[in-house]
Amino acid sequence: MFIRSERLFLRPAWPEDWAELHGAIDDAAVVRNLARAPWPYRPEDARSFVSREPVTRYPDFLVTLPGAEGARIIGCAGIVAAEDGAAELGYWIAREHWGRGYATEAARAVLSVARALGHDRIEASHFLDNPASGRVLRKLGFAPTGEHRPRRSEGRGTVVTSVVYHTRLRGAENGDGGGDGTGGGDREPMRHAA
Repeated sequence: MFIRSERLFLRPAWPEDWAELHGAIDDAAVVRNLARAPWPYRPEDARSFVSREPVTRYPDFLVTLPGAEGARIIGCAGIVAAEDGAAELGYWIAREHWGRGYATEAARAVLSVARALGHDRIEASHFLDNPASGRVLRKLGFAPTGEHRPRRSEGRGTVVTSVVYHTRLRGAENGDGGGDGTGGGDREPMRHAA
């Protein structure tokens, strides 16, 4: 599955992507904000990630930035099955690309795929000391649940407090006022190819 947004191209990971992926994520400032990525992030971790079998209902994508030199990997975004069975949004963007709206754009694209796959309620969380991710989630139409959960950070090697959010992907299209994960009037055109 492939997604084209206004500035980005999201695609599956291929085994030959491991070195470029490793170069993008091999940054303690990025990994410390992720739950599942270890630190240090080794070449073997990148090889393992790009070699995983895809799960149709829970897709993840490399976020690439097309340019004159081709499309460079700048991050990753996807939906995973959380421990409690909920669908959970996750994303990261390489530090040199922070502050440009790429996380919001990539996550919005993934939410459109989640809706097409039949997901209704999506959860997301961020570590308490990463409020920038909370701003991204609010732009996407997520609302805080009021819950703070202890969550293991593999990159930090410890449990960290996370702030939990959720959104409904169905409802607004049916006129019942539910959140649609697009941030209200902040919609961006999305072009898909599957």
